[in-house]
Amino acid sequence: MKIALIAHDEKKDDLLRFIDKHLVFFRNQELYATGTTGGRIIEHTGLDLHRCKSGPLGGDQEIGAMVANRAIDCIIFFRDPLTAQPHEPDVSALLRLSDVYDVPLATNEGTAEAILYHLSHKDRR
Repeated sequence: MKIALIAHDEKKDDLLRFIDKHLVFFRNQELYATGTTGGRIIEHTGLDLHRCKSGPLGGDQEIGAMVANRAIDCIIFFRDPLTAQPHEPDVSALLRLSDVYDVPLATNEGTAEAILYHLSHKDRR
């Protein structure tokens, strides 16, 4: 699976804990991440991943383009709903593209757990 990993600044530590919890799963996926988040993931876990630009510099749009080209299977985007984001239009566009192209998108740990559960059990059916 090709999975995009994104987190707003206040949620990066939460995403790192989530990845740690599911490290075996993530080791077997092709991972993409926005710049700063990707750097933190590499530093923290040693996972191999493709880094896009940081979100405010176009990273969300890069991931959106991959969604539109059917090059991403799933997005895990830990959003901070309590802090205004200067690149909110880019975030909204990414959310819209995930709906248009029917790409699962988790915006919090609960939905990310549900998606990973589904993906982990998908082949067992």
